[in-house]
Amino acid sequence: MVWFRVVSGVGSVAKHAIRRSLCQGGSYATRTRVLPSQNRYFHTTVLKSKAQAAPVPRPVPLSRLTDSFLDGTSSVYLEELQRAWEADPNSVDESWDNFFRNFVGQAATSPGISGQTIQESMRLLLLVRAYQVNGHMKAKLDPLGLEEREIPDDLDLALYGFTEADLDREFFIGVWRMSGFLSENRPVQTLRAILTRLEQSYCGSIGYEYMHIADRDKCNWLRDKIETPTPRQYNQQRREVILDRLIWSTQFENFLATKWTAAKRFGLEGGETLIPGMKEMFDRAADLGVESIVIGMSHRGRLNVLGNVVRKPLRQIFSEFSGGTKPVDEVGLYTGTGDVKYHLGTSYDRPTRGGRRIHLSLVANPSHLEAVDPVVVGKTRAKQYYSNDVDRTKNMGVLIHGDGSFAGQGVVYETLHLSALPNYTTGGTIHIVVNNQVAFTTDPTAGRSSQYCTDVAKALNVPIFHVNGDDMEAVVHVCELAAEWRQTFHSDVVVDIVCYRRFGHNEIDEPSFTQPKMYKVIRNHPSALDIYQKKLLELGQTTQEDIDRIQNKVNAILNEEFLASKAYVPNRRDWLSAYWAGFKSPEQISRVRNTGVKPEILKSVGKAITGLPENFNAHRAVKKIFEQRSQMIETGEGIDWAVGEALAFATLLVEGNHVRLSGQDVERGTFSHRHSVVHDQETGEKYCPLDHVIMNQNEEMFTVSNSSLSEFGVLGFELGYSMENPNALILWEAQFGDFSNGAQVIFDQFLSSGESKWLRQTGLVVLLPHGYDGQGPEHSSARLERFLQMSDDNPYVIPEMDSTLRKQIQECNWQVVNVTTPANYFHVLRRQLHREFRKPLIVMSPKNLLRHKECKSNLSEFDDVQGHPGFDKQGTRFKRLIKDQNYHSDLEEGIRRLVLCSGKVYYELDEQRKKVKADDVAICRVEQLCPFPYDLAMRELKRYPNAEVVWCQEEPMNMGAYNYVLLRLLTAMKELGRGTIEDIKYVGRAPSAATATGFITVHVKEQAELVEKALQPEPINYPF
Repeated sequence: MVWFRVVSGVGSVAKHAIRRSLCQGGSYATRTRVLPSQNRYFHTTVLKSKAQAAPVPRPVPLSRLTDSFLDGTSSVYLEELQRAWEADPNSVDESWDNFFRNFVGQAATSPGISGQTIQESMRLLLLVRAYQVNGHMKAKLDPLGLEEREIPDDLDLALYGFTEADLDREFFIGVWRMSGFLSENRPVQTLRAILTRLEQSYCGSIGYEYMHIADRDKCNWLRDKIETPTPRQYNQQRREVILDRLIWSTQFENFLATKWTAAKRFGLEGGETLIPGMKEMFDRAADLGVESIVIGMSHRGRLNVLGNVVRKPLRQIFSEFSGGTKPVDEVGLYTGTGDVKYHLGTSYDRPTRGGRRIHLSLVANPSHLEAVDPVVVGKTRAKQYYSNDVDRTKNMGVLIHGDGSFAGQGVVYETLHLSALPNYTTGGTIHIVVNNQVAFTTDPTAGRSSQYCTDVAKALNVPIFHVNGDDMEAVVHVCELAAEWRQTFHSDVVVDIVCYRRFGHNEIDEPSFTQPKMYKVIRNHPSALDIYQKKLLELGQTTQEDIDRIQNKVNAILNEEFLASKAYVPNRRDWLSAYWAGFKSPEQISRVRNTGVKPEILKSVGKAITGLPENFNAHRAVKKIFEQRSQMIETGEGIDWAVGEALAFATLLVEGNHVRLSGQDVERGTFSHRHSVVHDQETGEKYCPLDHVIMNQNEEMFTVSNSSLSEFGVLGFELGYSMENPNALILWEAQFGDFSNGAQVIFDQFLSSGESKWLRQTGLVVLLPHGYDGQGPEHSSARLERFLQMSDDNPYVIPEMDSTLRKQIQECNWQVVNVTTPANYFHVLRRQLHREFRKPLIVMSPKNLLRHKECKSNLSEFDDVQGHPGFDKQGTRFKRLIKDQNYHSDLEEGIRRLVLCSGKVYYELDEQRKKVKADDVAICRVEQLCPFPYDLAMRELKRYPNAEVVWCQEEPMNMGAYNYVLLRLLTAMKELGRGTIEDIKYVGRAPSAATATGFITVHVKEQAELVEKALQPEPINYPF
């Protein structure tokens, strides 16, 4: 089975150049170089002598003479370098200068070197480099021995002019500023000793890829680890621990297979070494200072990881296999819809081999492979913030991938791409690929274009360790090495465990339909446990009695837990983090709170967010904006959208909350309205007013960050971040709402349903610029209808609406708002934290309202003073519906039409109403669409008993809020005896495939028509 792709032609020009220049006096009769799975020792090519003059070196551009020794490839080039050095040592790179000086000095005092030429020494160094670069191509990685890999020419002795007769010659290899065996100050070694070391280091059960990393210190660190003269040795006690862990991993799967023969469990058979490898990795990480690890993985092996690594109680896992029982009744116990057992997450503390304790949390995930990756990274970053882990050494993320998904899913690259960005880095994530050598039924040759499934990681200078999954100690070694790399260099690392699936995609699947040859081999292939037991028995490091004792112990515990599972009743399910203690479930009432702020606080923070430092050279247009903002705070009038938002952020900061806003271009704002980060026009220095709201403010307490050009990855990151701690306002803003569907998986699988499936709350705010202003079909609609369609409130049932008993928002899966005033935006943001539960908030944020002359609020609408405009019966809070602004009484029988709308179309309707003097038309704004404000809608229906009821929107009929509002408004009208569905009229664009027209003239005409129609004197009969 070819589990990798052979990429031909790579470096062929360089190879031919070396072949021509190095084989002086010889020609090739090349053997077929398919690597046999049994004997993989030195690889040579027969060399036939042929008298001929050495080729004449071709000129080398002087610009290349500054190349480093590590980059040399051609003998002709080397000879040119030597001549250049002899003429002027300063004309070559320092590394070459050291080489020639060492060679000349050593050669004069080493008579044992038998006729070695400087060219031979340089060729030998090229051979060493070839092993470092391509030795992995000769490594024994496939446990099934099915691969047929062609050995690269670079590993051919004859390519460098050597024969088997040279194996026992001693060669000078110099003393280098390099690590590995070249640093051992042993300048003279036999060719056989050199090759033996190279084969042991690079062509065993581990294939190392690291020479693509453009950092000498990192490469030297790895060479030190890889090229050590003594091979990996574990003492007897350590091997007993590894054996015990491998038995647990294997017996767990065997036990499940015996008890639930027909159940899908996506077992780890064929990759059991993952469990001991992860345990050893976590033990080593704990020794190096890691205190908490966040894990993300798909379904393969998840139950084994839950039971053996994270230590979820086995009786609970077994109970879930048996169908489980819902938790016992207790006050406020919300169980949700649940999810299949191999999607669930958990969180536990576990002891390590070194006597420490480490906190492990496995994040719940959907079947969408790799979708959990950015969520894990975001959660890890949040843990680092809340634990003040500024060095990013105490909290670490670990992601477990499949080979097909790691190569095939774009979110993998989106997540990798966040790894070094200042406001997204976590100090390195460890990636483990469980490489089954097949993706469901798809062979690698059909599943990827790259040589390895891990090649995407090379784009970010990530070291990659490929390891044979049947070599238990090799797996342990690379897992520990990955932990050491992460803690040393604070960057990502990949461990590729090449294994197999013993039973196909799941236990009831038949893999021989599509991989007959592979599964014929697998049926007769010993397990990793059998192989490791045999090895230890042969080494005399254990006895059969010891093995039997461990297996009996494990089986006894498994059976004991199985019996206990029959009577197992889940306790109340707790949040993943202690920060969530005391937060209410959907079944526990959380009273509505006011969100107004004391006027003196508003004035104080207002000055902080509208001022710039002295001698700061802001752009003159930005300076003018800040002067205008300062005037708004001073007068208390004309507060615009950006200032309303900044006041919300600032007042939450003053109350001790963390605020984080992220997304494409959010620092300035897509529409140049926010300017939360100001740039000095002369020095380039940055200043963020919201970083200076309180004394000695933590620099991360307020974070605003432009993100990479990613929706899926960045929204997933912010979702993970928001899940860690409820006392934070976390916001993601799309550049345009239209682009948010690049993150549709996060909306569908996590944000809309995560609480129901996994009992995990989040207060994430999503800002989606939305509105029809003639910018075409990709810059008009955030697809409001999709968010409303995914809401889970019942359109035919009016819930309890009394303000002291209302749980409507708690019982809904999320909130969708289309806000029209800066003050209401201020209150809806603050409402997110001023409650005892958390819900996602989807905001259809404005575009042209950002500077609209009518879209302004007074500072008095933000405060908590009784009698001010924002203060109603309960106090100052978010207005779910804004009544008509013409000071109507509680009963207006003379109003002929009630127009309900949402968003910026209100201002156009109001302008038209003034223009045509349609004072007998009332216009109400539904600010919170989901959950629907039945109480307020019914209040307005009662106020206007004789009015024709119209829903007006900018969007086409099959989009926008129409279909969502229609049924709920009908329910409210039926409750009041106000008619049927035919009594709800529609004004808006006709149904359409595209969200909007691309012709500005058509847009203007459509917009004018719908506004005029909503206010026409004649009755509206559409659509019935």
